[in-house]
Amino acid sequence: MRVAVIGAGMAGLLAAIELRRHGLEPVVFEKADRLGGTWRDNTYPGLSCDVPAHSYTFSFARNPDWTRHYAGGAEIRSYFERVAHQFDVERDINYSSEVTSLVWRGDRWKLTVNETKVEEFAVVIAATGVLHHPNIPTFDGLNTFEGDVFHSARWNHDVAFDGKRVGVIGTGSTAVQITSALVNRVDEFTLFQRSAQWVLPAPNPEFSDDERAAFRADPDGHEEFVRELALTMFQRTSSAVIEPDSIEYQKIAALCRRNLATVRNDDLRARLTPDHEPMCRRLIVAADFYECIQQPNANLVTSAIARFEPAGIRTTDGELHELDVAVLATGFRPDRFIRPTRVIGVDEVDLDDVWTPAPIAYLSVMVPGFPNLFLLNGPNGPIGNFSLIEIAERQMAYCMQLISRVASHEITAIEPTLNATQEFEQERRAAATSTIWMSGCSSWYLDATGIPASWTFSYERFVDEMHQPRPDAFVSH
Repeated sequence: MRVAVIGAGMAGLLAAIELRRHGLEPVVFEKADRLGGTWRDNTYPGLSCDVPAHSYTFSFARNPDWTRHYAGGAEIRSYFERVAHQFDVERDINYSSEVTSLVWRGDRWKLTVNETKVEEFAVVIAATGVLHHPNIPTFDGLNTFEGDVFHSARWNHDVAFDGKRVGVIGTGSTAVQITSALVNRVDEFTLFQRSAQWVLPAPNPEFSDDERAAFRADPDGHEEFVRELALTMFQRTSSAVIEPDSIEYQKIAALCRRNLATVRNDDLRARLTPDHEPMCRRLIVAADFYECIQQPNANLVTSAIARFEPAGIRTTDGELHELDVAVLATGFRPDRFIRPTRVIGVDEVDLDDVWTPAPIAYLSVMVPGFPNLFLLNGPNGPIGNFSLIEIAERQMAYCMQLISRVASHEITAIEPTLNATQEFEQERRAAATSTIWMSGCSSWYLDATGIPASWTFSYERFVDEMHQPRPDAFVSH
């Protein structure tokens, strides 16, 4: 049986490999001209993952040769390219092939590629990512700016930064990483901050040649190291966000506050102090941000942006900040998932309508009324708690148990019941009220209804749910 996979990033590679393992034929559709997902799209200076490198690998393709505790973007991209080569995935990938619509007809999905070519599949896996569609705010006068301007996920490598006046808009992980990478290269660096963020101090030491050799020589020992690292991280973070009174949360919050206290200037420290509790927004993991923003050539601007002008950015306090380059480190639209692909399910129901006002899914992997459509890292999954690879692997194993029933012709189609989905969503939303995410801040974690669009339970609950599908939660045809 052929199975369509949308996307050739981390989750798409995983899906293709697992489908082959189960004797099925993956057909991967990738709208870009090469694989890699977010690690292909993001190439900005300082790019790294905020999950420890040894935890950010497939369980079946460990990498003993990571050079640092937190790996850089280029090294991660190379890792995925090696995995694709090792498992011969590229033979399954159709590049420059954007899936523009999915329509359920009878017992098949009619998949339209590049708005013209139509193919049919019994099963579709959407591995389209979460932080994928750039969020580009509307700024008055942006088209009048005479310097270079681009989004961080569309980095212009033709622009020279040395000796320039550079402005970065945003204070999320991307902006912090760019700050560390550029502040000592440019003549003047200006960070435009709408709201301050908590920063967890995280040294990023290199692995020595001896350490890497030891990992290579002892795969079992390396696997134990990976498992202990991941378990400690996942359980600690999960406990912290869902139990703000826990000792795990108190430890992380204390580290953040102690880190902020290293800012020497009272006024700068006050402007860098968030108005919310640590972890209410996604925590920034960085080794030297506060050191970098205190450099003589660094400016922190907290006045709101009024407009762009030919010479730079004018803020609401009337000051003109002259710039040669402006970088929009303004994040992504995390509610898009498979969209803008138009998805039409049973009885001509449009997924856009089902996902209004906010996306829902049963255990984040399936939506009622859309049979045989499986989502990896879909709505309301544990994106803020664990490694996305850990999540995707467990979700894929769960989905394969359902897909195998279709492949064996035991059933033609399967979908979650509306009742099971609604019960899960009600429980998830009720649990959200006691998480740190609801302690009083606005963030990209919150959906259009003001509820965290994430897993609001423990790590153990996620593992248990992904172990085996509950028969009463699904209806088959």
